[in-house]
Amino acid sequence: MIKNKKVVVVLPAYNAEKTLEMTYNEIPFDIVDEVILVDDRSKDQTFEKAHELGINHVILHEVNKGYGGNQKTCYNKALEIGADIVIMLHPDYQYTPQLIHSMAFMIANEVYPVSLGSRILGKGALKGGMPWYKYLANRILTLTQNILMNQKLSEYHTGYRAFSKEVLQKIKYNDNSDNFIFDNEMLAQIFNAGFEIGEVTCPTKYFDDASSINLKNSSIYGLGVLKVSFKYFLHRMGIYKYPLIVAK
Repeated sequence: MIKNKKVVVVLPAYNAEKTLEMTYNEIPFDIVDEVILVDDRSKDQTFEKAHELGINHVILHEVNKGYGGNQKTCYNKALEIGADIVIMLHPDYQYTPQLIHSMAFMIANEVYPVSLGSRILGKGALKGGMPWYKYLANRILTLTQNILMNQKLSEYHTGYRAFSKEVLQKIKYNDNSDNFIFDNEMLAQIFNAGFEIGEVTCPTKYFDDASSINLKNSSIYGLGVLKVSFKYFLHRMGIYKYPLIVAK
């Protein structure tokens, strides 16, 4: 807890059995009150491993709902148990839990209502083993998105994010895609609602057990990102109404 604000970490998990314990053991429980793991019908023993570790709330999807569908369950449960600050951390150990302090305090001190762990602000991405084609695509997509969305983020594609309760309560994240495009739809909703976003330099690790999407799915994701950005641009210019991003 920070300044009487309840801090909850959510772990959207899929086949994370081998990396879950490393991730969980580095969570700073001096400020984190509870942890939620949602297993999106993994093919390994992620669900059993979560119980073995004693994670507070472990939820198993009866069917695979996708990355976005997993996050919806995570955030809904976090709000249900009274979270004031929600930090989404991938349990594949690609992002270090040691930045939870920095991201949570940024929100608790009311500097920013949203915090992102950016792999691009420093040299963490390439140093950590990000494939060159993914790095290049990240930079091109981010530049395009910043132009279309009138923002200045260093990247839109990090999986390390923290939100205040007020942000989650105001945007319609449950209406978003159940797939990877969920993250960018959520950022569009946040921008349209007038919330500002802070970023923290974040190292990253790419290794065999870290989750990743292949080139084909990366291409589909990239096209989806551009579609969201163009819709946002048209909405911002008053040419088209983008119902998804309109706050509650």
